[in-house]
Amino acid sequence: MNMALSETTLTQHLHSAPDDLARLIESFALVSLNMQTQFPKYLSGIKNDPNKYGEAVAKLDEFTNGYLCDNLIQTGLVRKIYSEELATPLVYNEHAPFVITLDPLDGSSNITSNNPFGSILGVYRQDLPQTGRKLVAALYKLYGPVNTLVYSTGKGTHEFVKHYDSEGNAKFLMLHQRMRIPETGGVFGIGGDPLDWDAKFLKFAKDLYRVHKLKTRYCGAFVGDFSQILHLGGMFSYPSSKKNPSGKLRLFYEAQPMSFIWEQAGGESWNGSDASLLDTISDDVDSRVPLYLASPSIMKALKEALA
Repeated sequence: MNMALSETTLTQHLHSAPDDLARLIESFALVSLNMQTQFPKYLSGIKNDPNKYGEAVAKLDEFTNGYLCDNLIQTGLVRKIYSEELATPLVYNEHAPFVITLDPLDGSSNITSNNPFGSILGVYRQDLPQTGRKLVAALYKLYGPVNTLVYSTGKGTHEFVKHYDSEGNAKFLMLHQRMRIPETGGVFGIGGDPLDWDAKFLKFAKDLYRVHKLKTRYCGAFVGDFSQILHLGGMFSYPSSKKNPSGKLRLFYEAQPMSFIWEQAGGESWNGSDASLLDTISDDVDSRVPLYLASPSIMKALKEALA
């Protein structure tokens, strides 16, 4: 992939997308950029009340959820928001075109150590539950060493980076267009406790070192680990385990939008049993799913190993 920064802006790149969808993607990009300037105020502290999954909620989790929900609703383009941090969906404008899923702060355990975290957005025109094939767009922001936005509307996967013009105005310039995942890959990351993994999967994980010669990369934020394999190829997984037989990541908030981006770049996704994560069906919007994302040759080896 060519690393040279293009002069193509996000606005220009979205010219072929439907107008309402282009405006929503641009709004998310700018809203999340503005939101980031407020992060230092919320770097410590935990809410007294856990979220709907019984998990502790960092103050930054609460802030990002409220900021994104409020500002996305104000675009007039969103009729319903499903968020990991909302006990029930937020319903606002029944005439607006989009239903969205939101992981407002993916990787919140990385806050205190100043490691990468991000935000994940899935966009539908129909209400949930839907399979990932019904997504009209998926995107994520990575708040890392640089501020990047990766999106797909079903016509490839594209990466943009925050840039300032001569007058100090922030905009997003294209970094990579129509990204393609390397066939074999160079790195892998796996979440969870290896002692809890199925024996066949544990052996396969060791073979990623011994046979496939991949290097391990795991930062504790899905967006960060995903970005590694998107650029370098390989595999990321949060597998089924003895402790979490249904996996840990959420189908609608994390697995579907990221699989949409991944498959648009030539990668393969799998739920560990019978289908791509984009074809996985659930009536529960809070359901979890085993997640496997890999370069094609690694996915082939994985399925053979677990057969």
